[in-house]
Amino acid sequence: MILLTIQYLGLLMKTKLVLIIVLFCSISVFSQIDSRNNSISIPAVESKKDSIDGTGLTPSKPIENKQYGLNLPKVSPNLELPKKEFSMFPEEEFGNPGELYIDRINKSLNNIKLSPEEIEQRNGSTTDQFLGDFKSKAKFVNVVYRDHGFTDGDVIQVRVNDDIIHPRVMLTGGYKGFKLNLKPGFNKIDFVALNQGQSGPNTAEFQVIDDAGHIVSHNQWNLATGVKATIIIVKE
Repeated sequence: MILLTIQYLGLLMKTKLVLIIVLFCSISVFSQIDSRNNSISIPAVESKKDSIDGTGLTPSKPIENKQYGLNLPKVSPNLELPKKEFSMFPEEEFGNPGELYIDRINKSLNNIKLSPEEIEQRNGSTTDQFLGDFKSKAKFVNVVYRDHGFTDGDVIQVRVNDDIIHPRVMLTGGYKGFKLNLKPGFNKIDFVALNQGQSGPNTAEFQVIDDAGHIVSHNQWNLATGVKATIIIVKE
């Protein structure tokens, strides 16, 4: 009986001990959960230096032109650019700008009064020219000629005593010519201008040189088309 009583008391003590342990564990668990749920949050405080309140600001006024002495033109939004290109030459009168300059030059030339010599120099002689007669005892002479002006395609015809010996000769910058055996008496040489080239009258320089190398005649001509220049060599 006593043994049973002791065993019963021992079992009762174990049961209490187990209950105490379980109760302790429960209190520990609840305290941990409560500590997680009751965390303190500290609200952020905004500094006055880091924030700018824009409610008190007013926008700056645009700069006026008068403030700096500027006078800028007002641009209309409906401004239309000219569709036609600007030209200093009126198209109604001249289709080509070069025609305006040609017209002005012609007018200026018409207003200038030229002497007959200047007109002949500009347009060429319209009458036959006699460039002199010369005496010589030579058996022959060399007749040479060249374009003394701008080489522009002047063409001549050469006649001796009215016979055509060179029907068509184009003048160049270098001398060219022929040898003429002189007959007793008159030896007439004609230079006939067949054209006036590209830049004005038929212009040439000629020389007549005897068999001793002496210059018998040296002259120039300035002819209109169809006009001739004549020299005569008289053999003594």
